[in-house]
Amino acid sequence: MCARKKDDEIMDIKRINTIRELKEAGYQSRTIKEELRYNLVKRLEQGEETFSGIIGYEDSVIPDVERALLSKHNILFLGLRGQAKTRMARQMMELLDEYIPVITGSEINDDPLRPISKFSKDLIHEKGDDTPIEWIHRSQRYGEKLATPDVSVADLIGDIDPIKAANLKLSFADERVIHYGIIPKSNRSIFVINELPDLQARIQVALFNILEEGDVQIRGFKLRLPLDILFVFTANPEDYTNRGSIVTPLKDRIESQILTHYPKSLENALAITEQEAAITAEQKEKINLSDLVKRIVEQVAFEARASEFVDKKSGVSARLTISALENAMSAAERRTIINKEKKSQVWISDLVGIIPSITGKIELVYEGEQEGPYQVAMNLLDRAFRTQFINYFPNPELLKKRVSKKPDAPQPEENPYKSIIKWFDQGNHLNVFFGTKDRDKINLLYNVDGLHALVKKFYPKANETETALLMEFVLHGLSAYSVISKKILETSVEFKDLMGSMLNIQASGSFDDEFDEDDYN
Repeated sequence: MCARKKDDEIMDIKRINTIRELKEAGYQSRTIKEELRYNLVKRLEQGEETFSGIIGYEDSVIPDVERALLSKHNILFLGLRGQAKTRMARQMMELLDEYIPVITGSEINDDPLRPISKFSKDLIHEKGDDTPIEWIHRSQRYGEKLATPDVSVADLIGDIDPIKAANLKLSFADERVIHYGIIPKSNRSIFVINELPDLQARIQVALFNILEEGDVQIRGFKLRLPLDILFVFTANPEDYTNRGSIVTPLKDRIESQILTHYPKSLENALAITEQEAAITAEQKEKINLSDLVKRIVEQVAFEARASEFVDKKSGVSARLTISALENAMSAAERRTIINKEKKSQVWISDLVGIIPSITGKIELVYEGEQEGPYQVAMNLLDRAFRTQFINYFPNPELLKKRVSKKPDAPQPEENPYKSIIKWFDQGNHLNVFFGTKDRDKINLLYNVDGLHALVKKFYPKANETETALLMEFVLHGLSAYSVISKKILETSVEFKDLMGSMLNIQASGSFDDEFDEDDYN
């Protein structure tokens, strides 16, 4: 519990309870923007982390924010949903002094040495240097409001309170009948307005003078309240056309507009999901989560952001992969509990359990709506399999070249999937139930000729469970490359030969594309 002294020495705030004691201690006031700048400079000089847990912004957004704070600017974060805009605003609170003094009883955190409200001025006029003060923690100096169309000027700025006027027997012309809104009550604080374009234009206009001059206009009162606030606004680019816009004069008064972005690399995305996913210690002890599964889950978000079925203006939040990873763990945990197994792992087939996390986190364009949310989600999962598969095994696309019959022609390398494809071509199929016990699933995978040998060829040091997971991944990967067929049923996933499946579809008259069985010989 300490406060700042003019020579930067620490003083005991427990003994400072009046303005006189505050002056004797040598305390000097400064604005919140000066305060933020001062504390940021100290952190930078000492090489300390400015914003913790913000991954992927180290060379882009964070330097922009630091420059804005050093310039004492109000800030607009502009970016799609799930890009840590509000999180960064909340972390600015850590750059405030731990405690600051305010006049006791003040609604708007009046600075004892620079009072602005009538209440505080009258109290100081009455008691002078004996005016009581109190200390508030930086956690009390943060205000946040979600902009919605029903927000009024009274909510943000204030209005006349008839009940207060009646109780105090005051005229409506008396300034003391004013009930302050959330912005004046955030004096000497950081105030955040999320989704700024959702505010009606007339409400945004009410913010002009506050940002420019610190004026607050309430009904007919001629108030001059030089509020001391750092404003942070957030907005989604989609809102500029769909729900509203930031009026130009207001935007002009926001000195720094900072563009946020989604993780640019899979590694950063993995770190964010790992940090944010609410996976219990009990789940971690019971369920093994492989790096392969993590990468597939993360790849789903990258595929969604590039999909023609997903609305790019809306964005795909990092919350998709966070909730998807949680669902994947829970799917494995549920199976383990039902099967009375002590330990297990997240299998590839468990990823069917992440579909609700995908459908609930993406906005579809017209073509996607026609396709259907469930089918789009399944397609995104298959595309994730396809993208990640070639990071672990040879690309099946490169093995589709027809073998030349000319003896002197260069021959393509032997297809490592040949035995697996042949096994399915012989009429065999594999039906993997989602609730299958681990030992039964492993035995089932060993039935496919060449599957175990393929995995061991590329990953000779993998243990039994890792090998089995990779074996299952091979089947999903080959189906994603249309080498074998896959059908998701209500309780299982069925793998069959592609040719037989296509002939069945042709017989039903719903598919007539040609397929050359020599492509995979």
